Amino acid sequence: MRIKATSAACVLLGVLALAGCGSSGSNSASGTTSASSAASSGASGSASSATSGTATSGTATSAGTGTSAASSSGTVIGFEGVPLEQGPLLAPATTTLHHPVDGVSCNGNEQLVYHVHAHLAVFDNGRLYAVPAGVGIPGAVTQQTAQGPVVGSGTCFFWLHTHTTDGIIHIESPSKRVYTLGDFFDVWHQPLSSTVVAHLHGKVTTFVNGRAWNRSPRDVPLLSHEDIQLEIGEPAPPVVKINWSRTQL
Repeated sequence: MRIKATSAACVLLGVLALAGCGSSGSNSASGTTSASSAASSGASGSASSATSGTATSGTATSAGTGTSAASSSGTVIGFEGVPLEQGPLLAPATTTLHHPVDGVSCNGNEQLVYHVHAHLAVFDNGRLYAVPAGVGIPGAVTQQTAQGPVVGSGTCFFWLHTHTTDGIIHIESPSKRVYTLGDFFDVWHQPLSSTVVAHLHGKVTTFVNGRAWNRSPRDVPLLSHEDIQLEIGEPAPPVVKINWSRTQL
């Protein structure tokens, strides 16, 4: 969660006395070139949607540090410059335990040798379910802020974790390695398959960067600036795509 100290998000973290800020890197894995990370001067962001070959987009910009930004549709931009997911929690973050899972450990500090971010959106019958803050952070301490809940501390940090309810998965590892969405759900101790997403049941349709993924959702790699969407039932929602250049990630 290291962000440049000049950014509004870092100021917010300082106010909350969260872990120190620093610049975050962008990496490539498995022959896939990752999008480069760009810092903005404030906590601003946008989400664009595309479906059936037709793209639509909406943008909301924060009013400044310590304030939330809402569009006419009620979208709130979180401290990472990404819209918070408005919906019931997909599952509690507290199911995360302490012992290593899939070779992923929980350390006293965040590991930043390999540091990238991916986004996850989950829909059931057209309804968005929010990924909670604190997944992968046992004993998470949640601060309620004007920019939504933020977790900055806990008993330890798994290399795959979340800090707020914007769907951003932080991949912060002591070595470069391709982790998967299955690894993240295993750290969370929540089921994931072609028919189950946490407590949701039904045929799971998976999209990666707006394209259909025909393998198990567990196999989706968590690469830099990856947009991952899981859908169950009808109606099919628009594909959510993050404008990463407008974020702090």
